[in-house]
Amino acid sequence: MSEHVLPSEEPVRFVAPLIQDNPTGWGPCEMPDQFRDMPYQPFSKGDRLGKISDWTVVQDKKYQNKYASQFGAGSSYAYFHDEDESTFHLVDTTRVQKPPYQRGRARGQRGRGARGARTAGGMTTLNKQQRERKLGKRWGQRGAPMKIRDASVTVRPTWVTIEDMDFPRLAKLSLPGIKEGEDIACCGTLEYYDKAYDRVNVKQEKQLQRIDRIFHTVTTTDDPVIRRLSKTVGTVYATDTILATIMCCTRSNYSWDIVIEKIGDKLFLDKRDNTEFDLLTVNETSVEPPADDGNSINSPRNLALEATFINHNFSQQVLKSGQNEPKFKFPEPNPFVSEEEEGEVASVGYRYRKWNLNNGVVLVARCEHDAVMAGPQNEMQFLSIKALNEWDSKLANGVEWRQKLDTQRGAVLANELRNNSCKLAKWTVQALLAGSDQIKFGYVSRAQVRDNSRHVILGTQQFKPHEFAAQINLSMDNAWGILRCIIDICMKQKDGKYLIMKDPNKPLIRLYDIPDNTFESDASEESGDEPADTPFAPLYSYGNSKRI
Repeated sequence: MSEHVLPSEEPVRFVAPLIQDNPTGWGPCEMPDQFRDMPYQPFSKGDRLGKISDWTVVQDKKYQNKYASQFGAGSSYAYFHDEDESTFHLVDTTRVQKPPYQRGRARGQRGRGARGARTAGGMTTLNKQQRERKLGKRWGQRGAPMKIRDASVTVRPTWVTIEDMDFPRLAKLSLPGIKEGEDIACCGTLEYYDKAYDRVNVKQEKQLQRIDRIFHTVTTTDDPVIRRLSKTVGTVYATDTILATIMCCTRSNYSWDIVIEKIGDKLFLDKRDNTEFDLLTVNETSVEPPADDGNSINSPRNLALEATFINHNFSQQVLKSGQNEPKFKFPEPNPFVSEEEEGEVASVGYRYRKWNLNNGVVLVARCEHDAVMAGPQNEMQFLSIKALNEWDSKLANGVEWRQKLDTQRGAVLANELRNNSCKLAKWTVQALLAGSDQIKFGYVSRAQVRDNSRHVILGTQQFKPHEFAAQINLSMDNAWGILRCIIDICMKQKDGKYLIMKDPNKPLIRLYDIPDNTFESDASEESGDEPADTPFAPLYSYGNSKRI
């Protein structure tokens, strides 16, 4: 019997599927339910499919990116083991006896693993020597403790520790809103910068000349202008180098000290006589600073003498110093030039400026310019001129300037910022305090790596101080905060003499209460060893003046 449709039954209707219409583009408008929450790994049709899985994590060194996707490795289908194995315990701890034929091979594998990196389960582990090298220790130390640095001054039993200030706490301080310094007096004579040195490069290097000029490095209380100003203006007195040392103390590794004398409501910040306070450090903030070997030309002290020698000579060589060349003169003459002093004085201009640090604290400081230059609209621009020096790129873990300076100057500067962070920050602070319009950096290298007496200029570079401060992550608000913190602590003490010193081996500075006659009767004893017989020994010939 054939089946047939009864008249009372309704015919089957055709239900049309839902069609998603995308009027603004192509493709579906919403995610279908069956594909919702499904992980998706983007891929390109140009990607090579070479392996289903790789359990050994062994890469072909020649073609490392052969099967790499242009979208990256991705983790959409990564396997995560969520099972908690903290309750797992090994019950049987008996040692499994290996067959004789496997024992020698195991010893051989252990021997090979001890000399290099071991591979276990696809993960590379470093042995002890490699871990120490990764952490910045030298290979030859073999886990030996780092050499203890000497303090800049011997702490005596009669000194009383007032406070320890660690760097993390100092780095959080801030004193915003300090305005530009106001000029009180301007002294000295400046020479004009020779723009021909802007065209010096590696292929057209210039030999660094020895300029026989006198540099004055007079401390605060020996400055006749500050003595005169202290009677009428200010409560805190210092020089720009002393202020920069305090403001950038959190970047320093080597020990230094500053004497503070409190008289009534006034503070005088001084450096000690016959010290190495004015020497420039070299690779102080490097992962591997120079080894402390006094007989080597690359010891920290000999490198500091060399860097200071280079900096002074470079700052004078790049000037138009002829007798007929024009000079810029401030209203007052150089206060440190005496009639009986023989020799030519270096180009320098002194600005005595004051800053209001609030709550009745007024800072007066002597700041320095090295030269002047005509700007784009023939306006007068004041310059700070400094020299960066290359001594041995292999020992310093640096880049070779003769290969990179002309083509990758940014890489050279970045390496200097890493190895000499404290020195560059102090130079920048000094330029900001003085109100310099430009900082001129010179790149000076040894003519021969093993000869520290002959050097060549490979190039120059200039920055605006505020822009360079931002580039090296230098905050003047923090710098003012550190200075104000130390001033406030000293102001609370009784009248007398104090000393602030950077700990030679810890990231902190200490404030000591010292007897009033300290450093007066035995200055020669505190000054340390006599200068070594180096090409730069004349630096120490003139006390507060230095002849190059």
